[in-house]
Amino acid sequence: MEPTGSSVTEPTGSSVTEPTGSSVTGPSGAAVVDRRRMVALAGHADDEITARSGLADPDASVRATALGALARLGALADDDVATYLADPAPGVRRRASELAASRPSVAIGELLHDPDDSVVEMTAWSLGERGERAAVAALSALAAVESGHRDPLCREAAVAALGAIGDPAGLPAVLAALEDKPAVRRRAAVALAAFDGPPVEAALHRCLEDRDWQVRQVAEDLLAVE
Repeated sequence: MEPTGSSVTEPTGSSVTEPTGSSVTGPSGAAVVDRRRMVALAGHADDEITARSGLADPDASVRATALGALARLGALADDDVATYLADPAPGVRRRASELAASRPSVAIGELLHDPDDSVVEMTAWSLGERGERAAVAALSALAAVESGHRDPLCREAAVAALGAIGDPAGLPAVLAALEDKPAVRRRAAVALAAFDGPPVEAALHRCLEDRDWQVRQVAEDLLAVE
């Protein structure tokens, strides 16, 4: 994610466009591949019936593919997304959370507490995409260096989302993230572009002395240092 103060363009961690959650080896695996391909193709062939049938598939990867196929067709309802946010498979919950980025009426905040780190990361990204100010407190808690999420990718995603939302209430968490691991510090430095004021300028000047050259580069760019 590269927040610039208005939008988050991509998740911070691994891609979620290829659903996971089952093995595809052996005869039964081949059948799963065939079903997934059929559902995916339905999304390009105006075949809502076939695409929707994938939502009931026993394999998680097919269900996740079905969500994407229906979204491509413009046939994915908010209720569909909400239902599969509670799917037992993390890959399906992750895909549903990703699709909820453009559906602000679908509540996803609870997934910031999901047991699967990749779901948490994706949910933070989606909340940033939605500019969801109501999530600033939860994202700030997630980003906390000592008491926040155990996975730095999730903390990084939370910081990026705070930058994308740009609510002043999120600034303290972004400033605190400048003491985290290098990748999180880089994300926090970028997120500062969404804020202004003396504390932001002071923080950027401190970033000029950061151990990580990318943090220093971001600060130089934002401060227009020659």
